[in-house]
Amino acid sequence: MIKGQKVVCINDTFNEFVKAVYRQLPEKGKTYTVREVFLGRERIVKGGDSATVGLLLQELVNPPDPFHAGGEELGFSSERFAPLEELPPEEAGVGAEIEAGDYGFQAN
Repeated sequence: MIKGQKVVCINDTFNEFVKAVYRQLPEKGKTYTVREVFLGRERIVKGGDSATVGLLLQELVNPPDPFHAGGEELGFSSERFAPLEELPPEEAGVGAEIEAGDYGFQAN
């Protein structure tokens, strides 16, 4: 996922701690815009051997992470989102014309 990309939330199940700490949470099925992409800290916090990709979203702003000394904003795991497939403007226009019944020729 990259900055500026549209994504759709596919998992909006959060535990009570997260609900208490975050100000705004994504909702399943809603579309968001990636504001920032960062390396998650699960390896440090949970003691795992891998890290995830974290996202900040333009539509949601949250308080600083209480466990981060640098005061980074609380973000979301990229695994909660799927890229939104968008047609380029020229291709979107073609579909609209076909749906409207304009096939580029006239009936006799």
